[in-house]
Amino acid sequence: MKIIPATVSDAKTILALQKLAYPYQAALYDDYEIPPLIETLSEMEATFQTNSFLKAVHDKTLIGSVRAYQEDNTCHIGRLIVHPDYQNQGIGTRLMAGIEDRFPTVKRFELFTGHKSMGNIHLYEKLGYVQFKDVPVHERLRLVYLEKIIGSLGLSVQTS
Repeated sequence: MKIIPATVSDAKTILALQKLAYPYQAALYDDYEIPPLIETLSEMEATFQTNSFLKAVHDKTLIGSVRAYQEDNTCHIGRLIVHPDYQNQGIGTRLMAGIEDRFPTVKRFELFTGHKSMGNIHLYEKLGYVQFKDVPVHERLRLVYLEKIIGSLGLSVQTS
C-alpha cells in the first residue's frame, strides 16, 4: 500500500469512496444529509484548489483519502476516509502521518468529528490530538474539535 498525493483526476473515485464510507457515521446520528454524503463532484473538484489531498492505494485501487489546508499557522485536516473493507489496518494512521508531513511549518493541527464517533476520537487521541471544543449542531450531533500543538523541536505538546 502506498500513500501518495491525489489530484483532481482522483476526485470522482474519492467521492465514491466517501459515499461508501460515511453512511456508518450518518447512522450514528440518524442524519443522512451530512456534508460528506451530499458533497457533489463539482464541489469536491473545487476543493482541490484549496486543499492538499492524499490517497492510499493498494493494488492500483484507491482505498483511502484525507485532505487538509493551511490557514495562518494551523493545518485544518478533514475527511479522513478508509474503505470499510480496509479499516483497522493502520491506513488511517498512515494517511494522518502523511498529511501532517505535508505541512512542516505549521504550529498546530486541527480537525473535528462527531461526538459518537468513538473510533475516530480514539484514533486521533492515539495520534496526539487533544479535545479542545465541543459544538452542538442539532439535538443528535455535537462536533468534537481536536488539536495537536507542535513544539519548537517538531514534537507535539499537549495543552490543557
